[in-house]
Amino acid sequence: MVERKVAVIGVGITRFGEVWEKGLRQLLAEAELQALADARINPEKVDMIFTGNMCGGEFAGQEHLGGMASSILNLNVASTRVEGACASGSLAFRQGLMAIESGRADMVLVNGVEKMTDVSTEHVTTGLMGAGDEEWEGFQGFTFPGLYALMAKAYMNKFGLSRKQLAAVAVKNHFHGARNPIAQYRKEITLDDVYKSMMVAEPLTLLDCSPITDGAASVVLCNAETAKQYCEAPVYVAGSGQASDTLALAERSELHHVKATRLAKTQAFAQAKITVKDLDLVEVHDCFTIAEIMAMEDLGLCGNGKAGRLVEQGQTYFDGKTPVNTSGGLKACGHPVGATGVKQVVEVVQQLQGKAGKRQVKGAEIGVTHNVGGSGATVVVNVFKRGLP
Repeated sequence: MVERKVAVIGVGITRFGEVWEKGLRQLLAEAELQALADARINPEKVDMIFTGNMCGGEFAGQEHLGGMASSILNLNVASTRVEGACASGSLAFRQGLMAIESGRADMVLVNGVEKMTDVSTEHVTTGLMGAGDEEWEGFQGFTFPGLYALMAKAYMNKFGLSRKQLAAVAVKNHFHGARNPIAQYRKEITLDDVYKSMMVAEPLTLLDCSPITDGAASVVLCNAETAKQYCEAPVYVAGSGQASDTLALAERSELHHVKATRLAKTQAFAQAKITVKDLDLVEVHDCFTIAEIMAMEDLGLCGNGKAGRLVEQGQTYFDGKTPVNTSGGLKACGHPVGATGVKQVVEVVQQLQGKAGKRQVKGAEIGVTHNVGGSGATVVVNVFKRGLP
């Protein structure tokens, strides 16, 4: 079978944050309609819909989001909800990608959505812990800040990462978020702000952690042969990889790296026929500041133990040598878990189209998204190019 190439021809995204005035349905509808308008197509052109979501039933009382996504557009096409914890959006994206590659569809709408702020923080914490191992971790009292604090401690003990370098991740991402009109936190912060914020799980303070967020994002995928009929500057999917690791941290051989990231990256980069030297920007899954540090090394942006120095030197800013999380990342842009993977795609597409405004990476041609479920049990890495791969 000859695999067909795929392009992104339209994107849509809501404001991220505490969106009290809109429910899950409204958020999803806003993103869908924006993406279709950006692609300049009628809903009837869509062959399939995939929607990433983790806790629609738990947080909003709404399951069956496949049916909702198609009902919004008054369509009767195949429409499916996809769940993979915080990687749900990227898994939905991969389903859409493979539907077109296989020839089952020519035009696919991919969504990610989460409504998280209508329940208590305790309720959200319990729901999100479903992304870990309930019996071995959740039942024992662990939360995700606690799990990532263990990973941070292991990394710091192994490589000597300083508290300043860890905090610098948050400072940089808030700098980017302040320049992103849809970001939850559009305010710059200082190292001192990070140090003095409330301790959550040593060494992670509140400003080391991504927030509780409402939001939705959508993209329209099309086979590359006809993409330019709908979009003057389509962005092409050059490679995609997905890998898994153990659900529980206790079963892993090391805590200071995420094996599934390295495996997914190898797949995606091989398919795209690129090396890390070809990258112009990367959107990584910084649910906590330590996650960005580990992702940079697992993706090969630098050697083991070197990421902290790159951040401290300012090389990961949008105008630096290695731009990381120009959207503001999960840390400042916000983390509506089911939407995050699709939001990352929106950011990279806008960067490659030169539409990222005050955080634009000059001359960007190749970008990567990295989306993690749980503490690394599921990882998706995608490669995008401005021209045909």
